[in-house]
Amino acid sequence: MILEDNLGPQGDSIYTALMQAHEGLTEIESHALNARLVLMLINEVGDADRIMALLQVARTPTPAA
Repeated sequence: MILEDNLGPQGDSIYTALMQAHEGLTEIESHALNARLVLMLINEVGDADRIMALLQVARTPTPAA
């Protein structure tokens, strides 16, 4: 499980592309986009055990910085 930055300098451009994908969408459309993207990424990972572990970690709140 990789929890540190794994994108390097491309991270900012990927974040920008994600924000642009949400531009002009309603809140409901934005949530639907996120859900579709999550399901596509889960399918891309394709490992049920890894996905279950990631879901557990993602559900755990992180302390505020």
